[in-house]
Amino acid sequence: MEVRPLREDDDRAAFRSGEPDLDRFLHKFAGQNQFKHYVGVTYVAVQDGAILGYATVSSGHIEIDELPAGVRKKLPQYPLPILRLARLAVDETARGQGLGQLLLRFVLKLSITMSSLSGCIGVVVDAKAGAIDFYKKYGFIPLDTLEGQSEARPQPTEMFLAMRAIKASSA
Repeated sequence: MEVRPLREDDDRAAFRSGEPDLDRFLHKFAGQNQFKHYVGVTYVAVQDGAILGYATVSSGHIEIDELPAGVRKKLPQYPLPILRLARLAVDETARGQGLGQLLLRFVLKLSITMSSLSGCIGVVVDAKAGAIDFYKKYGFIPLDTLEGQSEARPQPTEMFLAMRAIKASSA
């Protein structure tokens, strides 16, 4: 199994996670975002030429007042750099094999590199309702929910994992 950046010639059409929004993103938009607009990078887990999972990341920032009080201590009072994990999905054929964990650990290692190269206080993920417990297992904590969300189309829950916790878990 190899985890690497998406290539323009990768066959994305066969990927099926069971989440239509995640599948549509990989099929139609991951390449545009990476190769045309430069707004994010999709890393794919590939085996025998087949994409079995992916994680899309981009750099971003978070306002200090969006962080939980315990995290805010001693941080500067201006927008802070983060690595945003926008999407993570595993193909239905590869479920239960630890691929989600492998991709998440890959992203956490990217955040450590980013912290050294350009600054990064942690990772923010947009967790769908069914993935919240997965991220909590790794120490992510929910951020305050935005008002005005619709129950008809619930928004993902923003969750945060601080760089100190990421570095401590990789030691």
